[in-house]
Amino acid sequence: AMPQYKLYYFAFRGLAEVSRQLFALAEVEYENVGLTPEQWKEFKPKTPFGRIPVLEVDGQLVAQSLAIARYIAKQHGLAGKTPFESAWVDALADQWSDFHRVFKKYWYLRLGVRPGDIEGSKVSVGIPARDSFFPLIVKQLKESTSGFLVGDGVTWVDVLIANAVEDINSKEPEFLSEYPEVVEHQKRVHAIPALKKWIDTRPPSTN
Repeated sequence: AMPQYKLYYFAFRGLAEVSRQLFALAEVEYENVGLTPEQWKEFKPKTPFGRIPVLEVDGQLVAQSLAIARYIAKQHGLAGKTPFESAWVDALADQWSDFHRVFKKYWYLRLGVRPGDIEGSKVSVGIPARDSFFPLIVKQLKESTSGFLVGDGVTWVDVLIANAVEDINSKEPEFLSEYPEVVEHQKRVHAIPALKKWIDTRPPSTN
């Protein structure tokens, strides 16, 4: 029998959106639980690390957004077709994670989540982070030749990076203008029918 999935997060895209997109891509049913701040206070002590998103699988909990995405992907054929492909998918996701750890110091200012000097941070943090990461993605796309990052089909790292690119483009359209291959990749991933259906019908969100 198919496992019963519940994905707990807040009622916006944020760190749960990649997992929601993977469920959509795999055409797998799950319960998308958007917690209110009050519900989160009650739920927090039950979580493994005191943070969300959390995925419940038949009553058992998995924490950490990338671990959840990787789990969904492995269960539904979106983690690479061979162990070597899977390792490359993980390597690119880890590289993205390193990028995001730095980039968010600028991006959270841009989003208004944290106060600070947006333009100064863009020059000192945002642009260097961009220019250290996205050339690696362009190189990988050229080497893979399939239009996807690893192997001949979509994997969860395509979804992860396309989601980030869409978010950046929606808030700051010129920011990735030097990396058209990355924007083309995002459009290709988001044009996959099952994923397009989710993106076209998901609730609006500012984050």
